[in-house]
Amino acid sequence: MSEFLGKVAVITGAGSGIGRALALNLAAKGARLALSDVDTVGLEETARRARDLGAEVEADALDVSQREKVMEYADKVVARFGVVNQVYNNAGIAYHGEFERTEFKDFERIMDVDFWGVVNGTKAFLPHLIASGDGHLINVSSLFGLLSIPGQSAYNAAKFAVRGFTESLRQEMLVAKHPVRVTCVHPGGIKTAIARNAVVPDGDDQVSFAQFFDSKLARTSPEDAAATIVNGVRKDKGRVLIGADAKLLDGWVRLVGPSYQRVVALVAGRIMPKG
Repeated sequence: MSEFLGKVAVITGAGSGIGRALALNLAAKGARLALSDVDTVGLEETARRARDLGAEVEADALDVSQREKVMEYADKVVARFGVVNQVYNNAGIAYHGEFERTEFKDFERIMDVDFWGVVNGTKAFLPHLIASGDGHLINVSSLFGLLSIPGQSAYNAAKFAVRGFTESLRQEMLVAKHPVRVTCVHPGGIKTAIARNAVVPDGDDQVSFAQFFDSKLARTSPEDAAATIVNGVRKDKGRVLIGADAKLLDGWVRLVGPSYQRVVALVAGRIMPKG
């Protein structure tokens, strides 16, 4: 608990799912919390439950794609708490659709939130993590930052980008000998509302995609995911895989190399719902 007791943890996307579970896990460990989300109703519920656990909580509406707002938010958090020890760049959205039918605006929105949101949060808080003398940056990628599947070109692009960015930054912190540890998180199928809230191309069946994800892919609870992340932070892991699916598929891709793509395409063509 000493890694978290009294530490100030910033969590984006804290209104539901993994973000909420992280907030409650860290609250139980005595952390002080700066929580944010665009979903203010869900965010307030998370904040209430964290306060019930005895945590000191600051909750703010925040769209991580709005760079200037994120920079201002970092200053506000430091003014409120005096220090920032941990930043969990968790906020993200989903999109499912073949690239041929994907509009530029949809691709850009995924990149703005899932990739640039991570970059914005890192840029805003990194100086404060360094100044803390005991910083830890946690960026949430995905299983789809380890392998690609059809219909996820936008999401894959963003999550692979998060992985590359985070791994490079970890190396930079080591080279510079800054007191900041860096972790990249790769969740597999998590039982959250991300698929039900996903955007799809006009004319596609969003409900079928969400039902397929929830029934076939979502296997790990947000609470288990949060516990795995927190344990990875405690152990200073550079990469955290969440769920048996993430571990199995990561190992498989490492073993077979690029040939995995033909297998995935064959399987996806048989089992994934069509638009």
